[in-house]
Amino acid sequence: MPQLITAEALSNFRVRLSYDDGITGEVDLSPLVGRGVFAAWNDVASFNQVRIGEFGELVWDNNIELCPDSLYLQVTGKSLEEIFPDMSANSHA
Repeated sequence: MPQLITAEALSNFRVRLSYDDGITGEVDLSPLVGRGVFAAWNDVASFNQVRIGEFGELVWDNNIELCPDSLYLQVTGKSLEEIFPDMSANSHA
């Protein structure tokens, strides 16, 4: 999978992400706000502290991490099978 290279917090709990394959896009994280660990984002300043972690994940200081691969699928609108077509063929073998 492509590597996450930049992350920027936007208004309304959205993030702009850029990947090393040239893909850039926004993901709406507002449905998570206030739920479980994401209650920390009730303080918008906390949400705005987004950064890329040492393993390429999206992180916030209050122990919130999001998978960059899952976010890539959201940005591109593609399924895992579209990115890795051999995965679905091998899973039926």
